[in-house]
Amino acid sequence: MIKAMRTAASGMSGQQMNIDNIANNLANVNTTGFKKSKLEFQDVLYQNYRQAGTASAVGAVIPTNLAVGYGTKPVATTREFSVGDFMQTGNPMDMAISGNGFFQIQTPDGNAAYTRDGTFKISAEGQVVNSDGFMMLPEVTIPEDANSISVSIDGQISVMLTGTTEPQVIGTIELARFVNPAGLSAVGHNLYNQTGASGDPILGTPTQDGLGKIEQGYLEMSNVAIVDEMVNMIIAQRAYEINSKVIQTSDDMSQIANNLKR
Repeated sequence: MIKAMRTAASGMSGQQMNIDNIANNLANVNTTGFKKSKLEFQDVLYQNYRQAGTASAVGAVIPTNLAVGYGTKPVATTREFSVGDFMQTGNPMDMAISGNGFFQIQTPDGNAAYTRDGTFKISAEGQVVNSDGFMMLPEVTIPEDANSISVSIDGQISVMLTGTTEPQVIGTIELARFVNPAGLSAVGHNLYNQTGASGDPILGTPTQDGLGKIEQGYLEMSNVAIVDEMVNMIIAQRAYEINSKVIQTSDDMSQIANNLKR
């Protein structure tokens, strides 16, 4: 009976983590560029009472195993990088990536981080920065006398300066992509860090080398589907409930065994 209790307890523990993950997805339903994640499970060790393929006492070959498992364990949270819906803002500093790729951001420690959040601002020095004041890479500086800013689908940034009639190109946005984006490490602030699993960033110009195009005046919203997450939450709740019932049943059976009399 103790084995059943501990097996069911592993199921309850796993579903608790599943609910925690679903809660994080729902909490970020309005987070710009957020990518939902799903929890993956594996079964654990098995106690084998009889091995398939071995000979029985009468010389016949046993066709199937006789084994009982010890429950489940969470093994991964896989992030899904499908493109979310676009929201038009009309702000020339808002940008969305239609397709693959990440904006590059320089963090305070001097390293590069990666994001799908295209909510950019202009700092007091004219640099293009994100909402936390972290600079976009490669660095782009907007002149003080710029009257308008235009970003083409291939990432070319142009400004119209006071007293001029032709736009002037001041820089180009460079995107990054990864062989395994699911291997990126989420560090908060809508940023990801590369890891050994993601591989090194592959840099390039938007619309080329498998990278998406830049949409100026739009923001990419979260790819969380509320209905899907609510269904997942109900399934996780029922699984948690069933495992708790197993513990209760095991306890009842143990009580029956303890009350046996000769």
